[in-house]
Amino acid sequence: MLVLSRRVGEQIVIGDDIVLTVVDVRNDTVRLGIDAPRSVSVNRAEVRQAVEEANREAAAAVDDDAVAALRALTAPREPER
Repeated sequence: MLVLSRRVGEQIVIGDDIVLTVVDVRNDTVRLGIDAPRSVSVNRAEVRQAVEEANREAAAAVDDDAVAALRALTAPREPER
């Protein structure tokens, strides 16, 4: 892990197109501004972890009735004659 010290207004550049700017520092909180292309996903680690856990729980909770209902929604159409 690379650890850098920055002051308010100073920036860190990652690659060619991601810029982190220190916006504010108060007590034990640092506010960062992130400038990145739309194709780059930027999320807080705890939010990403919560989404992954919710997805795992949802996948584990699948029952046969739910699967049958989903299959009925996406059943292929019969060809027209």
